[in-house]
Amino acid sequence: MERYTRSNNMRELIRDNALLLPAISRFDIAFGFGDSPLSEVCNKNNVDVSTFLCVCNLLSGYQYNIDDISLTSLIGYLKRAHSFFLDVSIPRIRRNLIEAIHCTDTNEVTLLLVKFFDNYVEEVRKHMEYENEVVFRYVERLLDNNLDSQFGIDKFSGNHNHMAAKLNELKDIFIYHYKPKESARLSAVLFDIIMCERDLISHFEVENKLFIPAVKKIEKALRQSAENASGKITSDDAEADDASETLSTREKDVVRGVALGKSNKEIAEMLFISVHTVTTHRKNISAKLGIHSPAGLTIYAILNNIVDINEVTPA
Repeated sequence: MERYTRSNNMRELIRDNALLLPAISRFDIAFGFGDSPLSEVCNKNNVDVSTFLCVCNLLSGYQYNIDDISLTSLIGYLKRAHSFFLDVSIPRIRRNLIEAIHCTDTNEVTLLLVKFFDNYVEEVRKHMEYENEVVFRYVERLLDNNLDSQFGIDKFSGNHNHMAAKLNELKDIFIYHYKPKESARLSAVLFDIIMCERDLISHFEVENKLFIPAVKKIEKALRQSAENASGKITSDDAEADDASETLSTREKDVVRGVALGKSNKEIAEMLFISVHTVTTHRKNISAKLGIHSPAGLTIYAILNNIVDINEVTPA
């Protein structure tokens, strides 16, 4: 198939890509849909068919179009995915993991492996709860035409990741370094970990390629509407805003730190990120702007209203 359309039925989608089953359930579509076309199944289950098709086409590697996405429908999908990871998939892996390693080891290695996994679970929980309680609520306010001047989707996207790296690390520890006496149960757990890892990456793709761009479109429209209503923005101000938009919100924060004369370590402490992350941001900023010196970045920050000239201490 080249892409899924409204005239396809669920049987055709599942035959083409059985890994779409989790996506179907995350749209809260009841099974037993027979051979009805997608449009009919989605309407019966109160699901926006354009959003459903967009997600399924993305996950299957086909062409997709975000123009007709319903963010309300997509947020519901993402919330149900979070519930699946936190309440079903990850707890099941933990139970099976404990059973598998207790069958082979009773020493401190077992405790260390379980602690490693539990620390990872806590990171995932905090990440997804932040999305549920902060990011999604922000978008719901946007949908009510309430633009928040203190928060933007760039603040989320700048630090967004798929949360699968540590799970992959745990998998590699078992495969390449752990020597169990009996490996059948452990192999089953590792398979579950691999599938969960893939699922998390697919979930990240939906957020990164569908959710975030759709939110940016709404933000841009609301800002433009507010600017037109206020009539306060001059053409010079608009040009400055366009120039500064080449940087993400986090990159602008780093530029501001540089303009204020702070070291990478001080910027990291100010933004609650690692020094390595600050260094990476600075490399990306230099690549985008073609400006490499602190003095040049300071001038850029002043010209683009990232920092006030009175805040800058002359060198």
